[in-house]
Order: sequence, then C-alpha cells, then structure tokens
Amino acid sequence: MLRNGVKKLTLETSSAAIGFTSLLSAPDFLHYSRDHRTVYKVLEACRLSSDYKAASAIHTRIFKLGYGTYPSLVASLVSTYLQCDRLLLARKLLDQVFRLDFNVVIVNLVIEHLMGLGEYGFAKKCFHKTPVRDVITWNLMIGGYVRNARFEEALSFFREMLDSNVEPDKFTLASVMTGCARLGAINHALWVHRLMTEKEIELNPILSSALIDMYSKCGRIQTAKEVFNSADHSDVSVWNAMINGLAAHGLAFDAIAVFSKMEVENIFPDSITFIGILTACSHSGLVEEGRKYFNLMSSRYSIEPQIEHYGVMVDLFGRAGLLEEAYAVIEAMPVEPDIVIWRALLSACRIYQKPKLGEVAIANMSRLKSGDYVLLSNMYCSMKRWESAEGVRELMKKKGIRKIRGRSWIELGGVIHRFKASDRSHPETEGLYKVLDGLIRRTKLEGFLPQTDLVLMDISEEEKEGNLNHHSEKLALAYGILKTSPGREIMISKNLRICHDCHNWIKLVSKLLIRVIIVRDRIRFHQFEGGSCSCEDYW
Repeated sequence: MLRNGVKKLTLETSSAAIGFTSLLSAPDFLHYSRDHRTVYKVLEACRLSSDYKAASAIHTRIFKLGYGTYPSLVASLVSTYLQCDRLLLARKLLDQVFRLDFNVVIVNLVIEHLMGLGEYGFAKKCFHKTPVRDVITWNLMIGGYVRNARFEEALSFFREMLDSNVEPDKFTLASVMTGCARLGAINHALWVHRLMTEKEIELNPILSSALIDMYSKCGRIQTAKEVFNSADHSDVSVWNAMINGLAAHGLAFDAIAVFSKMEVENIFPDSITFIGILTACSHSGLVEEGRKYFNLMSSRYSIEPQIEHYGVMVDLFGRAGLLEEAYAVIEAMPVEPDIVIWRALLSACRIYQKPKLGEVAIANMSRLKSGDYVLLSNMYCSMKRWESAEGVRELMKKKGIRKIRGRSWIELGGVIHRFKASDRSHPETEGLYKVLDGLIRRTKLEGFLPQTDLVLMDISEEEKEGNLNHHSEKLALAYGILKTSPGREIMISKNLRICHDCHNWIKLVSKLLIRVIIVRDRIRFHQFEGGSCSCEDYW
C-alpha cells in the first residue's frame, strides 16, 4: 500500500478498495493523488466494492484538489453513490458540480460518462439542470439512451429536441434510426426518413447504412434494397448493412448475390462482411457455401477469422445437425472460445437431443446466464429426464437465477404495445383475449394440435395447452388483429426465439385470415403467408 511507500494500485479484484479508506489518510496520498487518473481508479474500485465511505472521503479530496470539473471523476462518483444506494449524496454531488459554473462542454462530458456507466437516469437529471444545451448535448442523450437499450426514451428526447428548435445533425439521425431499428417501429422509421427528406439532409455512408439497417429490422427488406440501390456504394459499410439485413430475413441467395456484386465493383469486404454472409448461410442451412466463404476470408482476402466468425461456423454446423463438426471447430480454434460459442453448441444439443455434448458445453461456460440453464433443463425435459431437469432448476434457485421472460411488442399508430405470457395488464385485455380464444377455436377446427411436448414441464396435458395458448407473440398477434382492418399486414417483435408451437399456429392463422404476419424474433425474421413461413421451417 502507499502507506508503506509502494506507489502502485491494483484493481484486479473489487477487494482492492478495502485498503483505500486507510489510504485516504496516508500522508503520501495528497502527493500521489495529484494524478487524477489514479483517483479515478480508486473510485472505480470503490464502485465495484460498494465502499461508499471511501468514496465519500475521496469526494472531499476531489474538490480540494481542484478535480471538481473532471467529468470522469464526477460520473464515477455519482455511479458509486447509486451503487451504494446513496441517492441523496448523488444528488448533492450534482448540485455541487453545477455551482461551479460548468460550461456546456463540461456538462456534455459528464453526461457522456454517466451514459457510459449506464446511469441514464442521472444523465437525464444532469441534462435538465443545465441551462444551455447544444446539439451535442441532445446527441449524447439520444445516443446514450439507444446504447442503454432505452429506445422509446431516445425517440421521446428526439421529439423534445425538435420542439426546442434545435436542428438535428447526421449523428442525431443515425442514433434515432438505430433506435427505430431496434424497436422494429416502422411508423417511427417512416417519420424519421420523411423528416430527413424534408430537411434535405444529404446521405453519407453512415446514414445510408443506418437507413438500410432500419428498414431491414422494421421488416421492410424491399425498401432497404431500394435505399441500397440508390446509395453511394463506395463504402463497405453500405454493403455490410445490406448483406446483414438480407441475412436476418433468411435471404441467403440474395446476400450471396450482393457479395458477388461487391467483388465485381472491387469493394474489398471486411470482417463484418463475412459475419453477415456466414450468418446468411447459417440461417438457410447452406453448409457448403458457409465453408466456402469461411475459407475465402483468409485465402483470398487475408482476413484472419475472429472469434465471431468461428461462432457463426459453430452455429452453422449446429443448426444443420452436424454437432461433431461444430465441436471440432471449437477444438481447432486458435483463440479461447467464449460463452456465445458454447451457447450456440448447447442450443444445437437441445434441438438434436445430445445431452452429453450439452453438458460439455455447460462445463466450459464460466459465466452462465439464465437462458443457458434453461436450455439444459429443456433438453432434459424433452427427453423426459425429469430428475436431471429438476436438478438444473434447483441449481438456478440456489444461485438466484430467474428465467428471462418472453416479451413481444407491436407498433400501432406510433404507439408500442408490449405483452408478456398470460399478460392481462393491457387496457384492452378483454377484447384481446376474445379474439385469441376465437382464433384458437378456429385453428382447432382446422386440425391444429398444440405441441404440448414443447412445454417442458412435468404437468398435465391440459395445463400444457393453456400455457402454450397465452405466449406473448400470440397475445400481440391477437391485439394486432383486434385493432387493424382485415387483410392488413401485421408485424410483431419478440425478445426471444419464437417457439415451434407459435410458429406452426401463426402459419395456420395467416392462411385462415389471408394475412401477411411478420414476426421478428431474437434470431431472424419470419414472414407468414398462406400457411407457410419464409424460413421454410429452418431457423
């Protein structure tokens, strides 16, 4: 420690903060803390260990040493107080900061650091406290909310920005389009694009890429193609946006065609291009094509495969049922496989009922998430190994791990309506369930049988059927049917993969109602029409 004359701090563990309280009273500290970067490291250790007493002592020193206008220190100190549930201290700190007559540049930097730490609530407080805001201030709020997955708040701030007569720039619009894309909100997307046209904003590669990505993720792949065809093709990012958009829609051959055109126009692909083309092959089961493009990376373009490329190859082989080949890719990787790669293998093991290999995947996953335990539990349940499944569930309870709940949402008239499984919180619940019950009766008359084997619990068949009937995507679809005119296209977004029962049921609904129904799940798009799906039952 510094008390012993050793001028070194280590932050390898959160326990490093334990000695910092005594450090604060050490004679050496005033000299050593002249370097604000060291103070920041000490604060970060306090944040990780939730040591608010040490942080509070550092707080005093920060202002004594004249560091009160250092945005990184202010943001870290606010975050530390919040981590320690000291809301009042965090508020007092912001008040103290603003009494120093911050200029807008300093305010912007504080907001940027708070957003980077995920403290978007306090970034908002900081924003509302500042009397002067420039376009950068607004961009940091909008972009920060997008990066923190608070997309509706980002759009709300954008509207407020327009109402404040602050002209958005290209950075603003790129962030807003990303928010629209992540929401899958086509009405918002059309509004933003229209606004760009009205303001005669010239498209650059960043905006063109964002437009293509936005329309792709909002289910309008044809519009995305039109934007791509009219865009300047000189930047690889524009090509990447189009290839990745086509991949998400399962249009592998279209993605391959774009890649071929890219070669003809002498645009050199980068590592992101190959992630897109390999993903397209994976979603369509094009194993040989996937091998070809993976080898092409290094043989023709001298691009060394990164961990993301290996991950897509594991996914490609796993989806195709080539689990031994998927595992061989992992074993041959020159880099340590990450949790995403093991998760892809585990998912394939569940689908193809390979519990031993699935256990190998689990054993190699150092930071398990709830979905990983659920995959293993579901694999055991599908094989009716109830005791093994129960063991996994008990382990989840012991570790305090909860299953991520499925959520679906639909945009109607510019408003996002969200649903959870068996949700009854929506103000129009009665009408929604009436529509859903009617659809369930109609599909049963057409011979649809719920896939109760997919409800991976040892309960009665009747209970299983009731569980399936109220999945979040079915509720969102029922609401869409309730609120739209016959024949109108319906698009739903979901945070998890769509289950097989909902997939087959929606196929039949699309035929009965003569409707196009689009579901964007965590992996890809499914376009249901006339009783079939664009994924051809491979996803």
